[in-house]
This record gives sequence, structure tokens and C-alpha cells, in this order.
Amino acid sequence: MIYQFFSHFDGTKTVVPFPHPPASARAGLAALAAADPDLGRIEATAGPLPWRRRADGFPGLLQAIVGQQISNQAAAAIWRRLHATPGALRPEGLLALPDEALRLAGLSRPKIAHARALAAAFAEGRLDAAALAAMADTDAVAAIVAVRGMGVWSAEIYLLFALERFDVFPAGDLALAAAAAHLKGLPGRPGPAALRALAQPWQPWRALAARLLWHHWRQVTGRPAMDDLPPA
Repeated sequence: MIYQFFSHFDGTKTVVPFPHPPASARAGLAALAAADPDLGRIEATAGPLPWRRRADGFPGLLQAIVGQQISNQAAAAIWRRLHATPGALRPEGLLALPDEALRLAGLSRPKIAHARALAAAFAEGRLDAAALAAMADTDAVAAIVAVRGMGVWSAEIYLLFALERFDVFPAGDLALAAAAAHLKGLPGRPGPAALRALAQPWQPWRALAARLLWHHWRQVTGRPAMDDLPPA
């Protein structure tokens, strides 16, 4: 069983198993297994796919900023400290915090600027959780990347884990590229364009294929996902 860990503001901790994929996702996973036997073998080797979710709205996008260009372990440690910082997971609360509080949580100077830009976008109504959820994938990505510091990878990760879209594929993710290379026996890690081309046959379930590839890579490397790590 794979577990997820939650820290609460009162210092208590909750440990619960990851939920199973919903029935609609399980149908997509079955379709992927029929179309691509390599993907179909992942759960037999790595175990049942854990269904990871993230909060929607400001916290989910802030978590994407935290995870940019650092390891899952480092991102998880920073996220725990942000979670324990009063107000940090609300747009107005984060804007009211001094830079030093965000720095002590582990955010770099550029990420502090990006977090403030994101908070301002929500506080001013330029981004809205319900509006993003109602948009088509391409429109939601465009709305998110209009905010300073929010690239395509961050937007696609949000759509995949917070909005639970089924056909988003963050081809710029290095772990996905490494997993695909290992699974398919490629001579090297494919770049984003090559990875997107590789994923084309997995439509309309590319997000589910991405979840399977990450699951495969965690099993191969023994590295935890950000959401697997216990609180410090």
C-alpha cells in the first residue's frame, strides 16, 4: 500500500492510503493496456496505480511553483514548511507575508516573486479556480502561463493532478522522459518534442499514461513522489 501524509496546523499528522483510480480512469487504463502492452505491464510490476490529487486553485498552482526544477524530496520539504506558515496557502495571506517568511520556508528569490505574482493573479480575479476548471485544456494552460513564473510544465501538472484531466501530457518533465526511455528501451532520454510524438498513440488518455510512467519510474528508482513523503 502507498500512503500519503498530511501535516495540520496544530502539529498533528494524518496518514491515509492513496485512493484507487476512479472508474472513468480505470476504463482509460484498460484502453491503454490494450493499445500498449508496455504500459499494461506497469501495474503488474509496480503495484496498483495510486491516484494522486492536488488541491485546485491557488494552493495547487503554488505547489507547482514549489516543484519547479528541484527534486521531489526538496519540494516536499519546502511544501511542508509553507503548509505550516499561517496564511501562505491563501492568496491574500501570502501577499501579506514578508519575503523573509517565504525564504525561511525554502523558496528562492525567483520563486518568491513567482508566488507573489500568482497570489496577485488570484486576489485580483485574473485567475479563478472555477473558471479554470470550466476551460478546455488549451485555454486553461494559456490562462495559467500568462502569470509570471508559470510555464507550460506547471500548467500541465496542475491540469493533470488538480483538475484530473485525462489527456494532458507534460512532455517537459524529465522523470517522464527517463521513464519512457527505460520502459521502451530507448538509447537515450527523449526530448519534449520526441516524447510528445511518442505519446500521440496514447490519446485520449495521455495523462493516465503519464501517471503510469511516473509510477514505473518510482518503482525502478525507489525515489518517492512529492506526495509520498512523510512530514519532517
